[in-house]
Amino acid sequence: MFTPTGGRGPALTCDPAGPLVAEVVKTTSDPYVGRVSLVRVFSGTLRPDATVHVSGHLHSFGDGAHLAAGPGDHEDHDEDERIGSLSVPLGKTQRHADLVVAGDLCAIGRLSRAETGDTLSDPQQPLVLRPWTMPEALLPVAVEARAKADEDKLGQGLARLSAEDPTLRVEHNAETHQIVLWTMGEAHADVVLDRLEHRHGVGVDQVPLKVPLRETFAAPAVGHGRHVKQSGGHGQFAVCRLEVEPLPGGSGFEFVDKVVGGSVPRQFIPSVEKGVRAQMERGVAAGYPVVDIRVTLRDGKAHSVDSSDMAFQTAGALALREAAAASRTALLEPVDEVLVLVPDDLVGAVMSDLSGRRGKVLGSEPAGQERTLVRAEVPQVEISRYSVDLRGFTHGSASFTRSFARYEPMPDDVASRVVGAGQD
Repeated sequence: MFTPTGGRGPALTCDPAGPLVAEVVKTTSDPYVGRVSLVRVFSGTLRPDATVHVSGHLHSFGDGAHLAAGPGDHEDHDEDERIGSLSVPLGKTQRHADLVVAGDLCAIGRLSRAETGDTLSDPQQPLVLRPWTMPEALLPVAVEARAKADEDKLGQGLARLSAEDPTLRVEHNAETHQIVLWTMGEAHADVVLDRLEHRHGVGVDQVPLKVPLRETFAAPAVGHGRHVKQSGGHGQFAVCRLEVEPLPGGSGFEFVDKVVGGSVPRQFIPSVEKGVRAQMERGVAAGYPVVDIRVTLRDGKAHSVDSSDMAFQTAGALALREAAAASRTALLEPVDEVLVLVPDDLVGAVMSDLSGRRGKVLGSEPAGQERTLVRAEVPQVEISRYSVDLRGFTHGSASFTRSFARYEPMPDDVASRVVGAGQD
């Protein structure tokens, strides 16, 4: 038992006269009532129309607890909320309750802020229970609305499902523009999609999962951008010369101004950089964002009347594209660190499988109870279904976790296959 500030709280006893401490143990969506929170009272007495303090402190504990309670983990919060009537679930019916004492379960309708795992307590003595440690969802499933009418209902349906199911995580990937459901396995994914369609009336289809790749320059290059248009009246004129150099992984983007003699007016140099950055977002070869390069503006030309901000933005973008065409670009793929906990007699099979996925096995160490922890780095492209495959060839006896490590160059043969499969 803790206080919202992280201090130790009083010892908890199952006493109806003690301080109020209750926990939201499940959240459901009723088509007629709306959100219904199933609450267990550990201490004190809960009464209808009372004001309670809602505490959600998942991230504050920092002990690896995982609890996805919405599209992404909900933020830590502390606020007061007034509850309405109380009821006791009895099969499919709800029986009205005048009060609920320590040790009992009850249902509360329309709690707007409380999520599964949150603590309800007395506003005069706020308390927090340690969040649950939930298994991590490791099987990603990309979905899209089946019809235009389903797009409007998809977000609301996913929000309700993720509030009900703490093991479901919903990711709106801004890079691949996909909705990804992180599930516990194929059966879990099937249940989620079935509930979406039959309970919330949202039809969705599974689509191939896209991995957020990057592009970079493999060698220095020079590009000339020339944007000149004249059609009677005010025209457009901008010329620039760029030098592009690759940088070490993780360096980001650098723009260097080396213009001499005022060939590009000072007010248009930021315009060139803006055009380069815009083209980097769009990609130069396969349509993926460009990273880890230094762009140096060396020279250019301007017109006293026809040059403008937009003209130099266009010229900067054209120069970067020409530099890419004159040089060799490379795809970068995200690599995850994978930790596999496996029985000792299956260590060889796990290592062999990871190597077959282009993984680098970094080592292994005893984990006790005749189990071994295998540490490896594996490209994300190769492990989208690893939870299913690992469960299959180890007969459910192994488990794993994954976390992003870095981006690395993708082999040319794999890059050709990925791009050809429609990853762009």
